[in-house]
Amino acid sequence: MSAITAPLFAGGSAPIPAPVPASVPASVFASGSVPGSIASSVARPARLLDPGMCLTLRPMAYPGFFEMYRAAIKNTWTVEEVDFSTDVADLARMTPAERHLIQRLVAFFATGDSIVANNLVLNLYKHINAPEARMYLSRQLYEEALHVQFYLTLLDTYVPDHAERQRAFSAIETIPSIRQKAAFCMRWIDAIQHLDRLDTREHRRQFLLNLICFAACIEGLFFFAAFAYVYFLRSRGLLHGLAGGTNWVFRDESAHMAFAFEVVATVRREEPTLFDGELERDVRAMLDEAIACETQFAEDLLAGGIAGISVHELRGYLEYCADQRLATLGLAKHYGAKNPFGFLALQDVQEVTNFFERRVSAYQVGVEGEVAFDAAF
Repeated sequence: MSAITAPLFAGGSAPIPAPVPASVPASVFASGSVPGSIASSVARPARLLDPGMCLTLRPMAYPGFFEMYRAAIKNTWTVEEVDFSTDVADLARMTPAERHLIQRLVAFFATGDSIVANNLVLNLYKHINAPEARMYLSRQLYEEALHVQFYLTLLDTYVPDHAERQRAFSAIETIPSIRQKAAFCMRWIDAIQHLDRLDTREHRRQFLLNLICFAACIEGLFFFAAFAYVYFLRSRGLLHGLAGGTNWVFRDESAHMAFAFEVVATVRREEPTLFDGELERDVRAMLDEAIACETQFAEDLLAGGIAGISVHELRGYLEYCADQRLATLGLAKHYGAKNPFGFLALQDVQEVTNFFERRVSAYQVGVEGEVAFDAAF
């Protein structure tokens, strides 16, 4: 997982790297025998967000994205490995308030990852102009589909009644707290869906806001809050199957955020003038709105009152997460919150499991072979 080493909104600028030489002879382009659209697909663009569809993987301009792709391939899991055998019995012994929490949470899960996948296909893939980055996005799309399958299996297990399952899928229209979150997501998808090319500074700025929104707010706040509810229930000895699958989803989503933030860092190095005070203000306003949406969702989930978790604590956790996202973006923390959930202190994405568990969540499938980034065809 690549780390961002320079503040994204700090003063100063890094030089924009020169274009990597094309992988075809310059004489071919000089002769005018190759149409411009073909030329742009084999010549490396000067910057990551330059319009086009670069197909030249060697020489590699952004090897870090390729390493992220390789790491994602190593971390492969399947829904069939999730053991829900004890969860149904747990549901039967849960309190009405706890069951309400689960029903609302499952209703959000039913469509949450589909929204992320739509944004990835409609907006991200066509504008991040590096084949190694698009390789990672292709892998991320697979993982989002896997998450959708996981939550579909979860629905089939937890909600055997067909009509109730249908109501869960329609929650983005019928449940106000979920509808508000979905509207927040869709507004940011719609904001750039009409853009076929990022030709202007304003277009690139709009793209960055969409990318930051999905990384920091949707994956980084909405999903992390959902994971917190799951781990709270596990701390009560409930729904270990859901928690086991969530470990792997949590790991995937953390990697998705790391990739998105690395794209943002790369754009800042190449086009530092995009990162001005106006963009910073928009990011902070975006986080405020996301926290408000998720707090309303918490008020719905916890309406029945559950000992050990409160709306106030959940909001504190959201503010704590938001400060982490701001720090990753090179911005000053705003909320000054601490993690109020002691049960999350032992939770780690690369979780070590004990001898009696079936499988560690940090499982990796080995990848054979070496990659030379300076090789040319």
